[in-house]
Amino acid sequence: MARSRLARFGLALTMAMCTVAVAKLPPLSDEAKAKAAEAAAKAAWSDKVASYQLCKSQDTVAATYYADVKKAGKEAKPPAPTPACADPGPFIYAPPAAAAASAPAVVAAKP
Repeated sequence: MARSRLARFGLALTMAMCTVAVAKLPPLSDEAKAKAAEAAAKAAWSDKVASYQLCKSQDTVAATYYADVKKAGKEAKPPAPTPACADPGPFIYAPPAAAAASAPAVVAAKP
């Protein structure tokens, strides 16, 4: 029982120290924010690639199933209509700051 209390106290102390450590971190630099944005974009692209690969494998399994059923001489229900698999293409990251920098800046003329 004493060991359990000691473990709880240690956990509470560790959590309190982590909270203090996180609170004192400096704000992210612009470069770190850009890297985080690129990492988020790449993660989203990776999710799309995974979804595409899953869709293609499901199509393959369904085609094999229907071929086996037809070969066995049985009748199967027609497949449910599904959207076509969308290939996300290669990863291309265009940072928002670069897109804004490439656009010409409009400067108002002073009267």
